[in-house]
Amino acid sequence: MRGFLRRLPSALCSLAAFGASVLAAAGASENPQTFQQAPAPDGATSIKVETLAEGLANPWSIGFLPDGAILVTERPGRLRVVKDGALVKEPVAGVPAPYVANQAGLFEVLPHPDFANNHLIYLSYAHGTKESNSTRVVSAEFDGASLKNIKTVFEARPTRDKPVHYGGRLAYMPDGTMLVSLGDGFDYREKAQTLDNGFGKIVRVNLDGTFPADNPFTKKAGALPEIWSYGHRNVQGLAVDSASGIVYETEHGPRGGDELNVISAGKNYGWPLACYCIDYSGAKVTPFTSFKGTEQPQKYWTPSIGPSGLAVYRGALFKAWQGDLLVGAMAMRALHRIDMENGKIVGEERYLVGERIRDVRVGPDGAVYVTTEDRSGSPVGKLLRLTPAK
Repeated sequence: MRGFLRRLPSALCSLAAFGASVLAAAGASENPQTFQQAPAPDGATSIKVETLAEGLANPWSIGFLPDGAILVTERPGRLRVVKDGALVKEPVAGVPAPYVANQAGLFEVLPHPDFANNHLIYLSYAHGTKESNSTRVVSAEFDGASLKNIKTVFEARPTRDKPVHYGGRLAYMPDGTMLVSLGDGFDYREKAQTLDNGFGKIVRVNLDGTFPADNPFTKKAGALPEIWSYGHRNVQGLAVDSASGIVYETEHGPRGGDELNVISAGKNYGWPLACYCIDYSGAKVTPFTSFKGTEQPQKYWTPSIGPSGLAVYRGALFKAWQGDLLVGAMAMRALHRIDMENGKIVGEERYLVGERIRDVRVGPDGAVYVTTEDRSGSPVGKLLRLTPAK
C-alpha cells in the first residue's frame, strides 16, 4: 500500500488554497485533528457466539436466502453456501472469475428482493487485468449449487491499473434501485471530486443495469448519469435503514479520518479536499477538516479502526439495539455498536474485541451475523452468529 503513495496534484492544492478564505470566514477548521481518541468501551450486553462455518479465506460478504441458507463470498473468488448450520463442502459452480490481487477479488453477494420467485443474486467483483481493471456487478440465477444466465449489470468507468480501493458494497434502496460503492483507486484520489468518472463515488442503478432518470447529475453536462454521491475514498460499509430509508455509509481514511456518513443524492463528501486525517507518509492530505460545499461526517475515528461491513439493527432479539448501527472494524479489531437516538449518535461500544470483522448483517431471525478473517488471506475466517446470552 505504501508503494502507491503520491502527492496531491498541484491543481487540487490550488483549489484547496482558493477556498481558504471562504472557510476562514465560515469559521471552519484549517488544522487536522491531532489528538488520539480513546477506544470505545467493551459492550455491556452479554452475547452468545456460535460458529456456523470456518476455514474461510477472506469471507467478504453475507447474504440470506428465503429457505434459511446463507451465502458467503470469499475474496479469492469462491461463493459458499451454509445450510442447516454447516458449510457445504463444494463452492458454488459457475461464479465469474474475478481479478484477484491485493484487495481485488470477489466482493459482495446480494440476493434479489424477490429471490423466492426469480432465484436471482447480484455479485460485485474486480474485473479485468493488472493493467486494466474495475468494479463490476453481475446478476445470475442460482439453483442451489451453481450460477447460470450471468449478465453484467454495471461496470465502473474508466478502468485503472491498481489492485486497491474498489468499494464493491451493494445495497437496495426503498424504490427498488441499487446503490454500488466505488473506491478512489488510491492513486486517483483527485478524481473523487469530478463527475466524469467513477472514482470515489456511490452510484445508483436499476436492477436491469439502466440508470434512473432521477439520479442527481443526469442533466449535468459531462457528468456520469449513474453517480448518486461523490467525494468518497473507499466505501466499505453501506446500509439502508428499512424503517427510515436513511442511507448510512462507512469509508476508510488513510491514517485517521475513517468516516460514518449519511448519504444524500448529489452531495459531496469531501475527499480529498477535507478529512480528519494525515497520509500514510505522515504528510497532510489537505489542510482542511471542512470545505465549502462538502458534507461533514456523522462520526470519524482517529486513529483508524478500518471500518468494513455495516448494518442497521432492526430485529426482535436485541430489543435495546433498535435503529443502532453495527460497524465491523479490521484495524482496531472489533464489532462496534453505534447507539442511535432520534437520528443522533449518543454512544459507542465494542464486541468481539480482537476479531478482524469483514462483514456484519442482521439476519431474518434477528441474530447478528459477522465474518472474521485473516488479513493475509489464510483460510481461518469464520461465519459467526450472535444472539443475546440467556
